[in-house]
Amino acid sequence: MGESVKLIANNKKAYHDYFIEEKYEAGLALHGTEVKSLRMGKCSIKESYVRIENGEVFIYGMHISPYEKGNIFNKDPLRVRKLLLHRHEIGRIAGKAAEKGYTLVPLRVYFKGSLVKVEIGLAKGKKLYDKRQDIAKKDQRREAEKEFKVRMR
Repeated sequence: MGESVKLIANNKKAYHDYFIEEKYEAGLALHGTEVKSLRMGKCSIKESYVRIENGEVFIYGMHISPYEKGNIFNKDPLRVRKLLLHRHEIGRIAGKAAEKGYTLVPLRVYFKGSLVKVEIGLAKGKKLYDKRQDIAKKDQRREAEKEFKVRMR
Protein backbone atom coordinates (compact mmCIF):
# COMPACT_ATOMS: atom_id res chain seq x y z
CA MET A 1 0.00 0.00 0.00
CA GLY A 2 2.87 2.41 0.70
CA GLU A 3 3.43 4.19 -2.60
CA SER A 4 6.95 5.38 -3.25
CA VAL A 5 7.45 9.14 -3.17
CA LYS A 6 10.40 10.50 -5.17
CA LEU A 7 11.12 14.21 -4.73
CA ILE A 8 11.77 16.17 -7.94
CA ALA A 9 11.89 19.79 -6.75
CA ASN A 10 11.59 21.56 -3.40
CA ASN A 11 10.76 25.24 -2.82
CA LYS A 12 12.86 26.29 0.19
CA LYS A 13 12.28 29.95 -0.67
CA ALA A 14 8.55 29.55 0.07
CA TYR A 15 9.25 28.46 3.64
CA HIS A 16 11.56 31.46 4.07
CA ASP A 17 9.13 34.04 2.64
CA TYR A 18 5.78 32.70 3.93
CA PHE A 19 4.02 31.11 6.89
CA ILE A 20 2.50 27.93 5.43
CA GLU A 21 -0.92 27.40 7.03
CA GLU A 22 -2.40 24.52 5.00
CA LYS A 23 -1.06 22.07 2.42
CA TYR A 24 -2.89 20.44 -0.48
CA GLU A 25 -1.84 17.74 -2.95
CA ALA A 26 -2.71 18.33 -6.59
CA GLY A 27 -2.09 16.40 -9.79
CA LEU A 28 -0.29 18.08 -12.68
CA ALA A 29 -1.51 18.04 -16.30
CA LEU A 30 1.55 17.47 -18.51
CA HIS A 31 2.24 16.95 -22.21
CA GLY A 32 4.48 14.42 -23.94
CA THR A 33 8.14 14.66 -23.08
CA GLU A 34 7.64 16.76 -19.91
CA VAL A 35 7.28 13.61 -17.80
CA LYS A 36 10.59 12.23 -19.13
CA SER A 37 12.27 15.52 -18.29
CA LEU A 38 10.80 15.38 -14.77
CA ARG A 39 12.08 11.82 -14.32
CA MET A 40 15.56 13.23 -14.94
CA GLY A 41 14.91 15.88 -12.24
CA LYS A 42 14.87 18.89 -14.58
CA CYS A 43 12.35 21.11 -12.79
CA SER A 44 12.38 24.40 -10.88
CA ILE A 45 9.54 25.96 -8.86
CA LYS A 46 11.55 28.69 -7.16
CA GLU A 47 9.82 31.63 -8.88
CA SER A 48 6.44 29.98 -9.49
CA TYR A 49 3.02 30.78 -8.06
CA VAL A 50 -0.52 29.37 -8.19
CA ARG A 51 -3.73 31.14 -9.32
CA ILE A 52 -7.38 30.16 -9.42
CA GLU A 53 -9.21 31.29 -12.58
CA ASN A 54 -12.78 30.35 -13.59
CA GLY A 55 -12.93 27.49 -11.09
CA GLU A 56 -9.65 25.97 -12.31
CA VAL A 57 -6.21 26.05 -10.68
CA PHE A 58 -3.10 26.95 -12.71
CA ILE A 59 0.61 27.10 -11.88
CA TYR A 60 2.65 29.91 -13.44
CA GLY A 61 6.42 30.16 -13.75
CA MET A 62 7.16 26.46 -13.22
CA HIS A 63 10.20 25.63 -15.36
CA ILE A 64 10.46 22.13 -16.83
CA SER A 65 13.54 21.91 -19.07
CA PRO A 66 12.95 20.51 -22.56
CA TYR A 67 13.80 16.82 -22.97
CA GLU A 68 17.11 16.54 -24.87
CA LYS A 69 16.07 13.51 -26.93
CA GLY A 70 12.70 15.09 -27.69
CA ASN A 71 11.98 16.81 -30.99
CA ILE A 72 9.06 18.91 -32.19
CA PHE A 73 6.95 17.50 -29.34
CA ASN A 74 8.82 19.54 -26.69
CA LYS A 75 6.65 22.25 -25.14
CA ASP A 76 7.55 25.72 -23.86
CA PRO A 77 9.46 25.25 -20.56
CA LEU A 78 7.59 28.09 -18.78
CA ARG A 79 4.07 27.44 -20.09
CA VAL A 80 1.08 27.68 -17.74
CA ARG A 81 0.12 24.24 -16.42
CA LYS A 82 -3.20 23.10 -15.00
CA LEU A 83 -3.38 21.57 -11.52
CA LEU A 84 -5.89 18.79 -10.96
CA LEU A 85 -8.04 19.07 -7.83
CA HIS A 86 -11.61 18.12 -6.89
CA ARG A 87 -14.19 20.89 -7.32
CA HIS A 88 -14.99 21.06 -3.59
CA GLU A 89 -11.26 21.39 -2.80
CA ILE A 90 -10.93 24.24 -5.31
CA GLY A 91 -13.93 25.99 -3.72
CA ARG A 92 -12.46 25.68 -0.22
CA ILE A 93 -9.01 26.88 -1.35
CA ALA A 94 -10.47 29.79 -3.35
CA GLY A 95 -12.44 30.99 -0.33
CA LYS A 96 -9.39 30.98 1.93
CA ALA A 97 -7.03 32.45 -0.70
CA ALA A 98 -9.44 35.36 -1.29
CA GLU A 99 -8.81 36.64 2.25
CA LYS A 100 -6.40 39.56 2.56
CA GLY A 101 -2.74 38.58 2.85
CA TYR A 102 -3.13 34.97 1.66
CA THR A 103 -1.60 33.44 -1.45
CA LEU A 104 -1.02 30.02 -2.96
CA VAL A 105 2.55 28.81 -3.46
CA PRO A 106 3.92 25.50 -4.75
CA LEU A 107 6.02 23.78 -2.08
CA ARG A 108 7.34 20.68 -3.81
CA VAL A 109 6.97 18.53 -6.93
CA TYR A 110 7.27 14.77 -6.60
CA PHE A 111 6.36 11.41 -8.10
CA LYS A 112 3.78 9.44 -6.12
CA GLY A 113 3.92 6.03 -7.70
CA SER A 114 3.91 6.89 -11.41
CA LEU A 115 1.95 10.14 -11.05
CA VAL A 116 3.42 13.64 -10.83
CA LYS A 117 2.05 15.58 -7.86
CA VAL A 118 2.47 19.17 -6.69
CA GLU A 119 2.10 20.13 -3.04
CA ILE A 120 0.64 23.63 -2.81
CA GLY A 121 0.42 25.64 0.36
CA LEU A 122 -1.98 28.32 1.54
CA ALA A 123 0.51 30.90 2.73
CA LYS A 124 0.62 34.26 4.48
CA GLY A 125 3.58 36.55 3.76
CA LYS A 126 6.25 37.10 6.40
CA LYS A 127 7.42 40.53 7.41
CA LEU A 128 11.15 41.32 7.49
CA TYR A 129 11.34 40.99 11.29
CA ASP A 130 9.73 37.50 11.07
CA LYS A 131 12.43 36.43 8.61
CA ARG A 132 15.15 37.79 10.91
CA GLN A 133 13.62 35.90 13.84
CA ASP A 134 13.68 32.64 11.87
CA ILE A 135 17.32 33.16 10.89
CA ALA A 136 18.23 33.88 14.54
CA LYS A 137 16.47 30.68 15.68
CA LYS A 138 18.33 28.62 13.06
CA ASP A 139 21.66 30.11 14.14
CA GLN A 140 20.85 29.43 17.79
CA ARG A 141 19.93 25.80 17.05
CA ARG A 142 23.09 25.34 14.96
CA GLU A 143 25.26 26.72 17.81
CA ALA A 144 23.56 24.40 20.33
CA GLU A 145 24.20 21.37 18.11
CA LYS A 146 27.81 22.45 17.65
CA GLU A 147 28.29 22.73 21.44
CA PHE A 148 26.64 19.37 21.98
CA LYS A 149 29.03 17.72 19.48
CA VAL A 150 32.05 19.29 21.24
CA ARG A 151 30.88 17.98 24.64
CA MET A 152 30.33 14.47 23.29
CA ARG A 153 34.02 14.11 22.34
